[in-house]
Amino acid sequence: MRASYIGDFEEWKQGFNFSVPVTVRFSETDMFGHLNNTVNFTYFEHARIEYLKHLGLMENWLDSEEGAITVVADLQCDYLKQVFFDEQLDIHVKTARVGSTSLDIHYLAAGPDGEPAFTGRGTIVQVSRKTGKPLPWSDKALDALGAASSIVR
Repeated sequence: MRASYIGDFEEWKQGFNFSVPVTVRFSETDMFGHLNNTVNFTYFEHARIEYLKHLGLMENWLDSEEGAITVVADLQCDYLKQVFFDEQLDIHVKTARVGSTSLDIHYLAAGPDGEPAFTGRGTIVQVSRKTGKPLPWSDKALDALGAASSIVR
């Protein structure tokens, strides 16, 4: 593994306890039949949202009266092998670090055989819908994230 956010790969891999399945659609492939390099980020988004819903953190984010929203501050993908049309992948997600207003999230995409296809990391930040400035996580969110980050380091 070349990714700077991964120390010992096997240890890092053991920290994942949430995943969503995806099947590579024909429309997501390029003229060579493999997954277009931009689609990985869509898979990350899908998995991240499902993960946050699983933690109970998406309940009010779309409510226009809610004062806080989350935004992606950065996102990275490291490609390990080619992925082709109709392949099955599990996109694993874990909380790597909880900040006062941000989360560092790690991703692992693996096939049915467990072989990694690509990895990734990103930071999301909770901001005020009105000012765009960072907002601290609520106690409820910190409780949910603390439980996740205590399991996943």
